[in-house]
Amino acid sequence: MTLLIANAEQELNAKRERMNMRWYPHYHLAARAGWMNDPNGLVWFDGWFHAFYQHHPYSTQWGPMHWGHARSRDLLHWEHLPVALAPEGPEDKDGCFSGSAVVNGDELALVYTGHKYHGDPASDDNLYQVQCLATSKDGIGFTRHGQVIDTPAGLHHFRDPKVWREGETWYMVVGARVGDTGQVRLYRSDDLHHWEDAGLLAEAQEGMGFMWECPDFFTLNGKQVLMFSPQGMEARGYDNRNLFQSGYLVGQWQPGEAFSQQSAFQEMDHGHDFYAPQSFLTPDGRRIVIGWMAMWESPLPEQQDGWAGMLTLPRELTLTADNRLQMRPARELESLRRSWQNWPVNTLKNKALRVMDECETTEVILEWDLSASNAEQFGIALEEGMRLYVDAQAQRLVLERHYPQLGLCGQRSVPLPQSTTLSLRVFFDSSSVEVFVNDGEACLSSRIYPESRKLDIFAWSGEAVLKKCGAWHLE
Repeated sequence: MTLLIANAEQELNAKRERMNMRWYPHYHLAARAGWMNDPNGLVWFDGWFHAFYQHHPYSTQWGPMHWGHARSRDLLHWEHLPVALAPEGPEDKDGCFSGSAVVNGDELALVYTGHKYHGDPASDDNLYQVQCLATSKDGIGFTRHGQVIDTPAGLHHFRDPKVWREGETWYMVVGARVGDTGQVRLYRSDDLHHWEDAGLLAEAQEGMGFMWECPDFFTLNGKQVLMFSPQGMEARGYDNRNLFQSGYLVGQWQPGEAFSQQSAFQEMDHGHDFYAPQSFLTPDGRRIVIGWMAMWESPLPEQQDGWAGMLTLPRELTLTADNRLQMRPARELESLRRSWQNWPVNTLKNKALRVMDECETTEVILEWDLSASNAEQFGIALEEGMRLYVDAQAQRLVLERHYPQLGLCGQRSVPLPQSTTLSLRVFFDSSSVEVFVNDGEACLSSRIYPESRKLDIFAWSGEAVLKKCGAWHLE
């Protein structure tokens, strides 16, 4: 173990003892202590799911990036492992930025961005980002191989490699910025060590952002999906309300050919907190995605408790015939269910009803009969801080949080589905809520910070009808 990794481990062990756990998640992955952002290197290797992540072990603020590391048999119960990468070489002296992991024979290979300044770090003119390689036989200790792709001439922002294999050839997409235009660049290799420039895969058109971070490229339903996080998209009505977005384009691609785009950019998650998603394949062939459940330049109240940031629940991806990406909770989540509490509610009219005194590790199931409901607003409320409700006048499902003392207030929403039933699966953890609408039609993920956890169900200015309602208590 290198000195920098040993120092990070010592720091994490000391900080863990002093953490306030009031908002620390029970069944989401978070760092042992300190800062966490983007998920990296999601992969199945040697009988384990591995999740790496951007990590600053020395404080709850973003800082020189390390790679945190955890593994799991079931995507739910995570075992923390030693820090995998620390910024200790000339190629990554200012940070080991985001990247990916692949299995190459009996080795686990990490491909990541080395972040460095040649001179004053206050100027991007001195910034250089290169792609680096590290490998491991046991999936725990890594041998560094240094830089494998240099910064292209004229570029400074060039990061977040995602690697996959087509036949005998390795491919890599990397996010880039040229002037104020975001790009995804393509590379290929026979051995992960020597890479050849394969040209431009995709580029932002007007209004599509100045930098495309965390690209991912994969096949679903016979088509190719380019998933990425564009910076610099302006809000339009209900769309693009967060500082930065995460979404996708759908098209067709074959090695040696251009990517033929067949859909407009679509956001993946419409909550307050979802960024930098990365996908991987399970041994049974499912495409799973996990994102960072936070948002840049948003208050993170848990920083005062000794930690910051968490990852979303794992979600299974499918692609519809009309090129819409759908996300459903990974089926493994059902194994967390313990006891079912049925709520004896069928009709609500101009009232609120207490249904739970302690809603913390809970999966709420709701099926609203939209055709029989005429209330102007109806839904659920976690005390004064969070509401999830139908706005019948706007014809939208709204996720609202209201924590003015923490600087976190606002709404995110999606259109109501065309069907007569609104089916919701709502996952609560200590400081998060994730809403899955009509079996994958939409998702909303947000951080919440309740002082108490009493849950009400309500309908105002009219009547609302439920076909099913209740909650699973989760392990």
